[in-house]
Amino acid sequence: MSIQDNIARLRDVIHEAAVKSGRMGSDITLVAATKTQDADTVRAAVAAGVDACGENRVQELTQKQAAEAYTGAPVHFIGHLQKNKIRKVVGAVDLIQSVDSLPLLNAIDRVANEIQVTQDILVQVNIGKDPDKFGVHAPALASFLEQAANHPHIRVRGLMTMLPLEADVKETRVLFARMNQVFVDIRAKMYNNIEIDMLSMGMSGDFADAILEGANMVRIGSTIFGNRHYR
Repeated sequence: MSIQDNIARLRDVIHEAAVKSGRMGSDITLVAATKTQDADTVRAAVAAGVDACGENRVQELTQKQAAEAYTGAPVHFIGHLQKNKIRKVVGAVDLIQSVDSLPLLNAIDRVANEIQVTQDILVQVNIGKDPDKFGVHAPALASFLEQAANHPHIRVRGLMTMLPLEADVKETRVLFARMNQVFVDIRAKMYNNIEIDMLSMGMSGDFADAILEGANMVRIGSTIFGNRHYR
């Protein structure tokens, strides 16, 4: 099946899950996870109507930007961002989804100040308390956001999470529901520079459950492109 066909089928599943959760498919942002995909493949996904492209690796991001692969779609950075690569990402992407620590937050604000931009971000939350995952633990999130509010060159747009790889279907739904409750609670608070409206959770294996539990942004790779081939 073509990328266009895959995305059309994916949109149907997204719409079905969204309706079950009291929303419409158009309420869900589809981010194509384009790690390992070449520029032509990314262009095909953009042409087929994905809402955004998400890159995990800074080198791939810069190479594909140079090839104008993302033209027509916003670009998100969705991987773990190392501080020594911040300058290649801040101001170059529409959204950094993976801000997971105060040192990283501080460094992003500092670079954004230098180049005079306001960088939109999501705060990554380690909702499963997984030692193999990055992210702020939920009990520390309110304090983290209070400090983020003092960074004038950062705008927090929402939250992101990645679940433990070993989570089964039942645990997945529980963790997604818990993450959505954190999202709802945080939205009720008032902070400067913080406009919480994005909840990014769910990937190819569990995006429908994520939508059922409140996600309004999903990050999909293999369902669009097929299994990745690493070189």
